[in-house]
Amino acid sequence: MIKEKSNTTLTFEDFKTEVLNDYRIAVTSRECSLLGRKEVLTGKAKFGIFGDGKEVPQLAMAKAFKNGDFRSGYYRDQTFMMAIGELNPKQFFAGLYGHTDLDFDPMSAGRQMGGHFVTHSLNEDGSWKDLTKQKNSSSDISPTAGQMPRLLGLAQASKIYRNVDGITTKDKFSVNGDEVAWGTIGNASTSEGLFFETINAAGVLQVPMVMSVWDDEYGISVHARHQTTKENISEILKGYQRDMDSKGYEIFRVKGWDYAELVSTYERAGAIAREEHIPVLIHVNELTQPQGHSTSGSHERYKNSDRLAWEKDFDCIRQMRLWMIAINIASPEELAEIDFQLKKEVLEAKKEAWNSFINPIIEDQKNLMALLEQIAEVSINHKEKIQKYITELNAIKAPLKKDMLSIARKILRFIEVPNSKVLLSDWITNYLAVTQEKFSSNLHSESAKNVFSVEKVLPEYAENAKPDLDGRMILRDNFDALFTKYPETLIFGEDVGNIGDVNQGLEGMQEKYGELRVADVGIREATIIGQGIGMALRGLRPIAEIQYLDYLLYAIQIMSDDLATLQYRTVGKQKAPLIIRTRGHRLEGIWHSGSPMGMIINAIRGIHVLVPRDMTQAAGFYNTLLECDEPALVIECLNGYRLKEKTPLNFGEFKTPIGVIETLKQGADITLVSYGSTLRLVQQAANELLDLGIDCEVIDIQSLLPFDINKDIVKSIAKTNRLLVIDEDVPGGASAYILQQILEEQDAYKYLDSKPQTLAAKAHRPAYGTDGDYFSKPSAEDIFEKVYSMMNEVNPSKFPSLY
Repeated sequence: MIKEKSNTTLTFEDFKTEVLNDYRIAVTSRECSLLGRKEVLTGKAKFGIFGDGKEVPQLAMAKAFKNGDFRSGYYRDQTFMMAIGELNPKQFFAGLYGHTDLDFDPMSAGRQMGGHFVTHSLNEDGSWKDLTKQKNSSSDISPTAGQMPRLLGLAQASKIYRNVDGITTKDKFSVNGDEVAWGTIGNASTSEGLFFETINAAGVLQVPMVMSVWDDEYGISVHARHQTTKENISEILKGYQRDMDSKGYEIFRVKGWDYAELVSTYERAGAIAREEHIPVLIHVNELTQPQGHSTSGSHERYKNSDRLAWEKDFDCIRQMRLWMIAINIASPEELAEIDFQLKKEVLEAKKEAWNSFINPIIEDQKNLMALLEQIAEVSINHKEKIQKYITELNAIKAPLKKDMLSIARKILRFIEVPNSKVLLSDWITNYLAVTQEKFSSNLHSESAKNVFSVEKVLPEYAENAKPDLDGRMILRDNFDALFTKYPETLIFGEDVGNIGDVNQGLEGMQEKYGELRVADVGIREATIIGQGIGMALRGLRPIAEIQYLDYLLYAIQIMSDDLATLQYRTVGKQKAPLIIRTRGHRLEGIWHSGSPMGMIINAIRGIHVLVPRDMTQAAGFYNTLLECDEPALVIECLNGYRLKEKTPLNFGEFKTPIGVIETLKQGADITLVSYGSTLRLVQQAANELLDLGIDCEVIDIQSLLPFDINKDIVKSIAKTNRLLVIDEDVPGGASAYILQQILEEQDAYKYLDSKPQTLAAKAHRPAYGTDGDYFSKPSAEDIFEKVYSMMNEVNPSKFPSLY
């Protein structure tokens, strides 16, 4: 067992030392779980979900895990994190208490509940660390099986680094593609579609992935017989087993309490994946969950006495202890002494973590109390009421920041002495400014490579203009320039490769750049996004294509829960600058003409949402994004690929600024705001309205997230005093967001002489055909008549009613 790991002959003493060290890690982790539950039940912590019962297999996984490898895991992997040296008991408890300082809780500075782990991939300035010199864990998320799609991309990155030449940036990310991506999941979560989608995709792609299923027979209270056919995930996945004739998986099944066999199995699995780039499934069964699913309840409610007795006997640490005694690694007395010492160490770590968390808050409490006593002393009419709040604050022995702010803000209402009011107001303002940042920073990149760092570069055109090109050819030629300029860039999606995407925007690119950089994939939107996230986490610049905007719904959960929150939940310590390419807006029928923009922009805050009106603007966005370190969604106009556009000379170089509007037509009477395909109809209507003496200003939003960072729309409204937002989303969809941004964030209401209005699509999905489009979404006539009716209200004699 040990010889296979180290390829050297170890003495029994070396072997004994290694096993005893593993035992110490397992017991330390178990004591953290036991004490952590108590901290929740006594009220010091809010919620607990722990890794007890899974300690020994995680030790084995850690032994096979090497520098450069990545974990994409399950929220019970605390023993693994301790075994690779990335988690200690003080940090464990700091996370449990929600300590808002990365120095104490390096996993998320209190933003995630305990059990969600990460390693830091970035330096303080947002630049990459050398990931080949450290053991890596992608940041956990709670949604069951949500870690699976990204796991696929983490593994695929090794395949890219091993097989694609010319990637000059790879030194910090890979050594010959030898890195393995290690996934973990609970047995119940293998029922999720994301699990099966990922397993299938990894088998097709043949990537170095080792997938561990921790099987304790339950999903909270629900037994495996209600979860899994045959109650056995490895049994039903037997068809994935590779053989002499076909590629597939290597599949192992091992008991979760058998230390020796676990170590051997994980060493074999790691070697297969690392050397051969073969995915491996390890079904770790006969595991236990000594404290049940979480602190929300007891497992004694749903496990019978026989099961509880079995779990006690086959607890993995107990079985490891019995094995150690049987082969004379340690006596029962020696192990009892180790247990006793570790219990003391964990208890002391818990106390230190608690003091580090609570003492600064208590100090803030004392300072506030002194200020409030001073204010109460000079109060004229409300001294008794203020003193009551002071007593209430003083009675809180373990205060939270919320407690102090809540009471301070209540007292502020009753202060009649001006100087006192200033003192408390300043305290509240300063405390909020310092504290809010700890909860709200890093939604987007704060590095020097964020999207606002890129300067606008205009497309250049020849004096004797080249012939106009179809929009899809503008994209094609720009992608060609980008793939040459950035060898770490690759694109993949349904029909992307062989035919050059369904609209020919990648025509000839696979033939030129190869099947790994311009790749066809199966119909599996969630793991297309996952591929992109994982590869972006490892320094590549992937473009993940979702064929139609309507299909984004299959992937919205991964985008929302994983990609959009990544920088936030890691406090800027990981990034995945994935570009998501899709096409949408007006075309044909319910499933190919959607613009569910309200849903999208409200689900994926943390990802930029760009809505170019033509392919030159879209190409400029891609050029901008590849100079940045942030994720974005680019939505191309479905009906624009065959429309003619001028031919730029500087493909790959011109850049569309992000968050900046463009005024397409100056006007004096009303401001029309829109984006995407609908703009062409807005421009048509504006030209027709001019014939009747109505001069419209037409504004292209260009990006919904971020929105008009220079606040230029309000400048237009200050001139026209009227506003109409035209949108092909449902009523109250993106148009509601746009109005909120204009009226509330830009204070445009000050300049309005008429009610601001919106013109949206009908509430139903668009019907099929040209008539379906006309009667489902705003038409040029709808826009014309809506503007006309607004002007009729202003001047009915000049603009008499049309109807």
